[in-house]
Amino acid sequence: VLINAIDSQIILTATDLQISIQKFLEAEIISSGSITISGKKLFDILKESKSKEIYIKEMENNWILIEDDTTKYQLAGISPNQFPAVGEYRDIETISIDGDILDEMIKKTIFSVSMEDTGYKLSGVYIEKIREGEREALRMVSTDGHRLSLIDREIEEIRNLSLDQGILIPKKGMSEIQKLVSEGGIFEFGIQKNACLLRGVDTILYIRLLDARFPDYRKVIPKEIKYRVSVRRDILLNAMKKAFILVSEVNKGVKMVIEDNVLELISINPELGNAKESIPVQYQDSKIDMGYNAKYFIDVLQAMESKFIEIGFIDDLHPCVITGKEDIGFLALIMPMRIPE
Repeated sequence: VLINAIDSQIILTATDLQISIQKFLEAEIISSGSITISGKKLFDILKESKSKEIYIKEMENNWILIEDDTTKYQLAGISPNQFPAVGEYRDIETISIDGDILDEMIKKTIFSVSMEDTGYKLSGVYIEKIREGEREALRMVSTDGHRLSLIDREIEEIRNLSLDQGILIPKKGMSEIQKLVSEGGIFEFGIQKNACLLRGVDTILYIRLLDARFPDYRKVIPKEIKYRVSVRRDILLNAMKKAFILVSEVNKGVKMVIEDNVLELISINPELGNAKESIPVQYQDSKIDMGYNAKYFIDVLQAMESKFIEIGFIDDLHPCVITGKEDIGFLALIMPMRIPE
């Protein structure tokens, strides 16, 4: 970590070349300067120290003295000149955005980012500005090829955001953004050619964008729904978790059979046994018999907030569509799968 002592504050900078973070802290500066030391060791020292204040001093040959009320540490550092350059973000135009909005949008998309080596373009969350008549909104989309999550949020200053084309932020970067905005408050968000910036009261995140083209997700969103099922989210979530106990480790699939206001979840594991769970739903159309990855359903249901959700079905070749009235602007798609008898 690079430590800069300037005026009455210290600036802590850490980077892995993809994500950079700066933290601004008030301090009593005896003399200005810069040092670079192991961030892990500094963290461990601060975690174990019981003192309200610590003293840090640069010594000869890049050695650093760290002292609290009872302990002195001497750590080997490196020249600040060897610390990787952090991107220039001073000229990035930003808009103000509520941290709670960003937190919700990330919560409802990050779980669908690909965890496998299915392609660089699926390893992040896609962000774009959408226009529908006079309405403009910020949209986040993620997919791993088997499921998709999408959420729109209207933001007051969205018109001022320089976002002519969509951007792809890596999953790790989105996780860091979520950590920062979970504290609440108003943040400044901006984009330049190959990076994005999020600035809080005393923290700046600078994240390099993925250089990849996100797939045309609009093609997979069904324009018409054939069957609609309404069910309480908490009841379905609990049933999915119970059925998940005996799913096959290979495909994690459960069969959903829906008929006469009853949904049956059936999991079959040739090595362990099987499970069947029945729950009430609102549905009186033709019988539905399809298979889905139970973990995908659990992820979606845990991210949502609606008391009742609607699941839209077409056939076994198209994804089901999950929405809820209290989850404004959100939808999730899950592709069906074949479940062995």
